[in-house]
Amino acid sequence: MNKTQTISRQDYVHPRLATPTDLPAEGVAAISAELRALLADVFALYVKTKNFHWHMSGPHFRDYHLLLDEQSEQIFAMTDDIAERARKIGGVSLRSISDIAQHQRLLDNNEAFVVPEDMLAELAVDNLQFTSSLRRAHAVCDRYDDVATASVIETWIDESERRTWFLSETVGPR
Repeated sequence: MNKTQTISRQDYVHPRLATPTDLPAEGVAAISAELRALLADVFALYVKTKNFHWHMSGPHFRDYHLLLDEQSEQIFAMTDDIAERARKIGGVSLRSISDIAQHQRLLDNNEAFVVPEDMLAELAVDNLQFTSSLRRAHAVCDRYDDVATASVIETWIDESERRTWFLSETVGPR
């Protein structure tokens, strides 16, 4: 980063939190930005999946309820890993609910009632969109030779594809 560039508040790393890295400063900033957006999307996807889990109804209640509970656990398990990857490379992560809202790309669903099949279809689309975001983040990691972050992203891509597959198969053709 040259002296004419400014550091935004979201990118600022307090000197006491600085982590040494051999990645270039622009790589740390780019990868950290991708990780912040991914983490915001993970929180949004987690809350939506739990929302649909809590508000499931109908004849397939138990099966859908358990599927969404399993998927929400897998989604939430990513949060710490994503945030810590940003810190390991010398970047920053999310700091608050408003920070999540500022960075999330997946849309919330605040409807009072959603038909179970529509819930599953919406989550399938969200997981597919999340997979695309993971692939874009992987490309940024590749650009800066961050093989460690790219490696964990590959696992998350596989998990996201599996969630999309299960949700899509459960809903069937629409």
